[in-house]
Amino acid sequence: MVKLSSIALAVLVAGLSGTALAQDKPVLTIYTYDGFASEWGPGVPLKQGFESQCDCIVNFVGADSSIGTLRRVQLEGESTEADILLGLDTAIAGEARATGLFAEHGLELPGLVLPEPWNDAQFVPFDYSHFAFMHDIDTMPVPPASFEELIALPDSVKIAIQDPRSATPGLGLLLWVKAAYGERAPEIWAGLKPKILTMTREWSESYALFLDGEADMVLSYTTSPAYHIYDEDDHTIKAALFREGHFPQIEVAGILKSSDQQELARDFLAYLASPEGQQYIPTTNWMFPVVDLGDKLDPAFAGLPQPDKTLTLPEADIIAHSAEWIDEMLAALQ
Repeated sequence: MVKLSSIALAVLVAGLSGTALAQDKPVLTIYTYDGFASEWGPGVPLKQGFESQCDCIVNFVGADSSIGTLRRVQLEGESTEADILLGLDTAIAGEARATGLFAEHGLELPGLVLPEPWNDAQFVPFDYSHFAFMHDIDTMPVPPASFEELIALPDSVKIAIQDPRSATPGLGLLLWVKAAYGERAPEIWAGLKPKILTMTREWSESYALFLDGEADMVLSYTTSPAYHIYDEDDHTIKAALFREGHFPQIEVAGILKSSDQQELARDFLAYLASPEGQQYIPTTNWMFPVVDLGDKLDPAFAGLPQPDKTLTLPEADIIAHSAEWIDEMLAALQ
């Protein structure tokens, strides 16, 4: 047997005790999309901030998209390791709710600032923006001011959009057109067809085409210019505002019924929606916070033009008809 000095033995015991203490801490597992969990996303400061007050370990698990996180939870069912699913938006919250996998959060949520009143027993909002088409004022000084003006542009003008079956912005565009034009939606899609350079699986792919100059416009968010202002001091990327109004994206988080960390999960959602947690959202996720941060909101967001009109659709209609609306869109684009 190797003889240990008293000092070495003390160090060994202390190390083992530290490991044991770490293992004794409750673990909160959060499924989210890769961008949120990445080293530059809000997951890092939120983890650090919440762990400093919870005596717990926060474990973010990334997927390729928020729709992907929902599909994973649906496959895993009650055996899922996730305590929270973070990153759904209001376009797919109804589908998520219908699975029966989510618990009521029981939180008051005072002081929310959103494009529409919030009264949801299962999902807590954590950021928002409106869908919009980006343009570069150096190459397109005067953008179209409606879908019909976009359609009227020469076919040499190309846009990049995302697939509504795999990307929440793509689904948001689908709902935007339906909310604005109703039964005329197939006509709008047919008019847009010659302008569509490509329909990518995810937002990042289409946005890269825009930045590389291959697309004249790209579907993104009214807050996207804030990134270019803040990170690159570039004021040339703008959101085109349409007269018919814009459809919002409100991102949400919910607690899984199967979680054995219900109280801890509620504490995290309360922290996420608090001014303390919200301070990290704007300059990491490039969306508006859901509370008024006052002078803590970076100036890059302050001057961003926003829509005069917010378009909405009832959740029940989205649940009942989104599949047929997607088929309608794809048929018009073939």
